[in-house]
Amino acid sequence: MLKLYIRLAALTLLSAVYACSPGKKKTENKIYPDPIVVNNGQLPQPYATKSTRNFSKVIGWPKNKMPVAPSGFKVNRFAYNLVSPRWMYVCPNGDILVAEANTELTGVKMMGARLLGITKSQRFNKSANRITLVRDTNQDGTADFRTVFLSGLNQPLGMLIIGNYFYVANTDGLWKYPYKNGQNQITSKGEKIVSLPAGGYNNHWTRNIVTNADSSKLYISVGSGSNVGENGMENEVRRACILEVNLDGSGEVIYASGIRNPVGMGFPTGSSTLWTSVNERDELGDDLVPDYLTSVKKGGFYGWPYSYFGQNVDPRPEPKRPDLVRKSIVPEVALGSHTASLGLAFYKMKKFPQKYQNGAFIGQHGSWNRSEISGYKVVFVPFKGGKPSGKPEDFLTGFVSDKRNEEVFGRPVGITILPDGSMLVADDASHIIWRVSVD
Repeated sequence: MLKLYIRLAALTLLSAVYACSPGKKKTENKIYPDPIVVNNGQLPQPYATKSTRNFSKVIGWPKNKMPVAPSGFKVNRFAYNLVSPRWMYVCPNGDILVAEANTELTGVKMMGARLLGITKSQRFNKSANRITLVRDTNQDGTADFRTVFLSGLNQPLGMLIIGNYFYVANTDGLWKYPYKNGQNQITSKGEKIVSLPAGGYNNHWTRNIVTNADSSKLYISVGSGSNVGENGMENEVRRACILEVNLDGSGEVIYASGIRNPVGMGFPTGSSTLWTSVNERDELGDDLVPDYLTSVKKGGFYGWPYSYFGQNVDPRPEPKRPDLVRKSIVPEVALGSHTASLGLAFYKMKKFPQKYQNGAFIGQHGSWNRSEISGYKVVFVPFKGGKPSGKPEDFLTGFVSDKRNEEVFGRPVGITILPDGSMLVADDASHIIWRVSVD
């Protein structure tokens, strides 16, 4: 009876395991970068292919191997032996804060995950739930100082320093702590200024935060609690949205909604328009639904769960909402289906070649709901005048093993740009932070 119970729990877990696990085979992502083409019917119909579940094995990076950047760049290990480093933030003095957190499974859920081989793709043990400070004291491109900056958190992700305060977004709330520039550790008691809904589908525990140009508002990303509202929309209040609040947590409004799992957020050079990278829905087939990069219109609705990429109707949610479908906004850039496009950073420095300046870099964590592998790379989208000016292109690759396509070395997520113009990429599956610089 116990074996049957474990097996049933494992099967249940498959439909609830987080949406950022990898596939088995290596292929080029299908990308639909032109929303006009998408709306003219170039996307396949729902269920054109059977929904599948693939989980590959993260094997870690061999000693002398690393991701591959375009000619003219070099890649090196900036920091390693972290515990699921997922997100990063650069302090005013140049120190780097690293949020170490992951999905946790315990009891029957963990047994089921092991039975089905899902634990090969990602860490599911107890989350570190801390922020670590790393520093490159001799400016050689490698961190040589490390200390715990803040611990005892609840799945932290987004971080900000504004004035004399440090903000961190836990999965269940936004916290604020007194802060002095250059301090190595926070020991003072913080204040929870915004409660956030937690729990639910897959990997949607992440809560990111950014601020606008004059640091008068905070924007908080909150992913959905389900795949397509299957638990009832009454359980999706203040989810699948971006919230706007004042610095003290007051004045909350839903800035934009219908965004299934927004994670990366930022403002292009010289623009006051917020942009976000979005992890779209599962179980409609290999090539549905494309993840995307979009500008965020205040008061805008982006389709979830009733439609995708504008007015393409998802057949599953009930009751139907044609009124919301009609108002669904088409995102600007499609990034491939099931790529788990999570990280986002706009390059506002001058060190990289001109083609990369002002553009967007997106960390694709890799996914599970595709028969052929998608993601596992950092892609670049050129921008001009605060808007996309070209198609996505590969920038940092080599995460998939050449010898066995069901094996991967790591999974890129968060991206940040350092004051010296180099880029850091968090690889949470291999516990490494990579640095990309001009050779």
